[in-house]
Amino acid sequence: MWLKVEGFKDIVRTWWQGIEVRGSTSYRLAVKMKEIKKKLKVWNKEVFGRLETNKASALEQVDFWDQVESERNLTVEEADLKKEAKDSFKKWVLLEEAHWRQHLREIWLKEGDRNTGFFHRMASAHRRNNAMGRIKVNGEWLVEEQEVREGVVNSFQQMLSKDMVWQADIEIEIHSALMEMNGDKAPGPDGITVAFWQNAWDFTKEEIMEMFKEFHEHNSFVRSLNNTFLVLIPKKSGAEDLGDFRPISLLGGLYKLLAKVLANRLKKVIGKVVSIAQNAFLMGRQILDASLIANEVIDSWQKRKEKGLICKLDIEKAYDNINWNFLMKVLQKMGFGTKWVGWMWSCVSSAKFSILVNGVPAGFFPSTRGLHQGDPLSPYLFVMGMEILDVLIRRAVEGGYLLGCNIRGGSKTSLNISHLFFADDTIVFCEANKEQVSHLSWILFWLEAASGLRINPAKSEIIPV
Repeated sequence: MWLKVEGFKDIVRTWWQGIEVRGSTSYRLAVKMKEIKKKLKVWNKEVFGRLETNKASALEQVDFWDQVESERNLTVEEADLKKEAKDSFKKWVLLEEAHWRQHLREIWLKEGDRNTGFFHRMASAHRRNNAMGRIKVNGEWLVEEQEVREGVVNSFQQMLSKDMVWQADIEIEIHSALMEMNGDKAPGPDGITVAFWQNAWDFTKEEIMEMFKEFHEHNSFVRSLNNTFLVLIPKKSGAEDLGDFRPISLLGGLYKLLAKVLANRLKKVIGKVVSIAQNAFLMGRQILDASLIANEVIDSWQKRKEKGLICKLDIEKAYDNINWNFLMKVLQKMGFGTKWVGWMWSCVSSAKFSILVNGVPAGFFPSTRGLHQGDPLSPYLFVMGMEILDVLIRRAVEGGYLLGCNIRGGSKTSLNISHLFFADDTIVFCEANKEQVSHLSWILFWLEAASGLRINPAKSEIIPV
């Protein structure tokens, strides 16, 4: 709403450049935001406190000139005054609309992906994508299967392990990430929206760039940048039990930008370090593909008149319970270097929370586990954390403790499907016998012991086929 006011950017630029603070860059930014917030409150009251009055005054002027024009022709000067009154009225109406949009904002969370084809076509595409006949690594062609495998692994291990130097062209990367973000989403405790940073980039970018450089070198920032509001969104109509509310994080704009840049980097490589059973939040993979595979498993069992079990597992409060130390060990095992692990630790461990209860902030406390819904990094970190379940199930299948479903394709080939991941939901396919169900329960016990992730029995079920 403020950004629509003529001259607003120049006013803020003057305020910003007039605030002098000593300390680290992230500290200076935090203090400047606090001071800007105070000034904006006063300015907002002076300008928008008279919004209704100004709109009514402009409308009176329009009505006055309409009345004069109905009695005689307006002079050139009078016509100009009428036009000014109309423009003024339109301006105040637009500002009023923006004001109410801010108060009545509804954020629709869209989940799910688009279907790209039937199961066999999709499975064949996955095999083609993952089967590298030959590949060029650092200018050298690798052809033999073993050298292709080793070359790809070494390349990604170096990329994820090395401590990257500060890049001169990172400004483009940061600015692009900033402009990708939705500027109109509700702000965090700092009261500064992403739209503010998008519009103030030209006179704040030097300090923002310096903040990123400090974070790159020292793996830290002033913790107040990660202060967060938790908004409780009801999962169903008429929700009364606290468990029926989903906590959504409203992050500070600068932290969200930092997390967005890191998430953009992460999503470029995550598809190479997680299994093909993962389908959510990964480029080139779609949740609906997993649904098609599940339907194909059921169809295959029914055609062969075989008995099987579909175990639908719901992870209880998935983001809230994951253990940070476990997550860092997963990153290390995947080949992420010390620098990356340090960045991720700073991001997940620095947050402090206030809960918005009926719109009023309550409490101010840190956390010792969990990821935050609303943080750009959280989906990718959660997907990587779920790899432990993939590993446990695959080892059980290899050892003969769990038997999935063999789907026969063309040329007498078959594809074994033992499990599928739908973000925080998992489907496991096994034979209908007590031993396999018992071993699956042990797998889930090990999952909880290692990661903190536990199954919600009330939302999980076993479906016989």
